[in-house]
Amino acid sequence: MHANPQTANDLSLDRATARTRRRYDRLSRYYNLMEWAAERRAFQEWRRHVWALVGGPAILEVGVGTGKNIPYYPDGSRVMAIDLSPGMLRHAHELADQRAARVDLHEMDVQRLAFPDDSFDTVITTFVFCSVPDPVRGFEQIRRVLRPAGRGIFLEHVLSGKPGVRQAMRVLNPLLRPMMGANIDRRTRENIEAAGLTVESETDLWLDIVKLFVVRL
Repeated sequence: MHANPQTANDLSLDRATARTRRRYDRLSRYYNLMEWAAERRAFQEWRRHVWALVGGPAILEVGVGTGKNIPYYPDGSRVMAIDLSPGMLRHAHELADQRAARVDLHEMDVQRLAFPDDSFDTVITTFVFCSVPDPVRGFEQIRRVLRPAGRGIFLEHVLSGKPGVRQAMRVLNPLLRPMMGANIDRRTRENIEAAGLTVESETDLWLDIVKLFVVRL
């Protein structure tokens, strides 16, 4: 007897998602320390910039991690924020409590969002889709929960278009992924468009590797 192909695909995705969750649970203990220098050098300014673009009132942050975006949430907003990793969420809860932030934190997988269709005015991610096992499925779920006039705002690092850099990133990816949790060879614009979203703007923030995508339905 042969397994149904769809069932086999789902089981494979479940295993990949479980590996990702375990990896980030393990990294959560020292994740902030790992990224301390990058946060000071560039990430904080990028976060400030992308959150200035966010409109509400219904806002979803996918991949809240340890809560690094919480200080940049718009004044007066209430944000729904999710993450796959319970370990990362523990840190986000601590920071949210310290800042008395208006945020609802939930353990959830972007590949299987538990929200009704047309739920959010803005869905935002910062360095998330490098780690989603099936990025197209994740973007499809975001498309489903966005309201017709809503926007997706995605700050992501992607595979370079420069041949030498591109090849180096592909060679290094299998070595870096177990240590850092992220893939550095994602073709994110192609994944966004494959999910049926329209890229309104694409801005290079660092070389052609860190990009800001603003998308609509």
